[in-house]
Amino acid sequence: MKIKHVFVLFFAFFAIQNATSQDKQFKIHTVAFYNFENLFDTIKDPVNYDEEYTPANGWTSENYKKKLDNLARVISELGISDVQKNPPVVIGCSEIENRRVLEDLVNQPRIKNLGYSIIHFDSPDKRGIDVALLYQPKYFKPVSYTNIPLMIYSDMLDAKKGKKAKEETVEDEDQEQTDEKSKRVYTRDQLLVTGLLDGEEISFIVNHWPSRSGGEKRSSPYREEAGKLNRKIIDSLYKINPNANIITMGDLNDDPVNKSVKKEIGTVSNKEDIEPYGMYNPMEKMYKNGEGTLGYRDAWNLFDQIMLSEPLVRKSKYETKNFNTWTYWKAGRFIKPYLIQSDGRYKGYPRRNSNGVPGFSDHFAVYIYLIKQAK
Repeated sequence: MKIKHVFVLFFAFFAIQNATSQDKQFKIHTVAFYNFENLFDTIKDPVNYDEEYTPANGWTSENYKKKLDNLARVISELGISDVQKNPPVVIGCSEIENRRVLEDLVNQPRIKNLGYSIIHFDSPDKRGIDVALLYQPKYFKPVSYTNIPLMIYSDMLDAKKGKKAKEETVEDEDQEQTDEKSKRVYTRDQLLVTGLLDGEEISFIVNHWPSRSGGEKRSSPYREEAGKLNRKIIDSLYKINPNANIITMGDLNDDPVNKSVKKEIGTVSNKEDIEPYGMYNPMEKMYKNGEGTLGYRDAWNLFDQIMLSEPLVRKSKYETKNFNTWTYWKAGRFIKPYLIQSDGRYKGYPRRNSNGVPGFSDHFAVYIYLIKQAK
């Protein structure tokens, strides 16, 4: 690392350490993503398959309330540190049954004072799970938002049907449904939200890509299509504004090194390597260091990722970053002892719903810090 980079980072760290002091040199905001693992209410949906989460199958009002309280606890603590006292201003989330469960969540006592607002669309996923964005309107003001469908078809897999090699995959109850006539595979839309974060424009894309049902390699074409769609959205934002602040995040059902991410989105793992119109993935180094967000059969995957556009991580190769605009600082996974299963078949993994008992999630949440010089 060049001496100038070391000095800039040291200065930033020193300034951030004093951000909450009297001089107010810096603002810090947390952006997070969390897979809520089947946040279902107790009401039987007439269309979508949700029988598992009904009172007839043990999903009682008490269980639902406990699940909401568990998730609210995580949100209330996400990203909290010596230099950050406010929970995430923006949270991308997945595995949500409907808007009603989000309304119940944001009204939980632990987080009600934060005043989270909701952006949500129903996806065509046959199990009824969607993606959404929660945000604190005090800091983030949406300007536009839309859901963009992912069009994938079962015949994309035809070329690999003859391959019967045994594949290891994560345990996954998330199996997409296929329309027999059109061959369309119904999965989650990609949610695009553009707004002002303390007056500065920024766009968020929230994802929950197709599962690895049937095996990682065989199902990879679905996620590669998801990566292509994500890149198309990113390129459209760059076309409007070459200096666009873009954050794409979600449960990708792929790791940072998989083709859907590395090739289709075109991510880099080093900030110094990012080019104009590029995307930086801080989770790639975490993954290569053996860190994960969900585990299965003594192996960890890092499916939950947050990636940033070049203007948010730009180095002096193109422009000296003086922190007058929102700038990426660092990323992390949110892991606390209470989030880890202490016994049973999932010992050491995230504390999930199990045997009708509400847990937190089978995924750990991830987050990033953005910093900006206070005026």
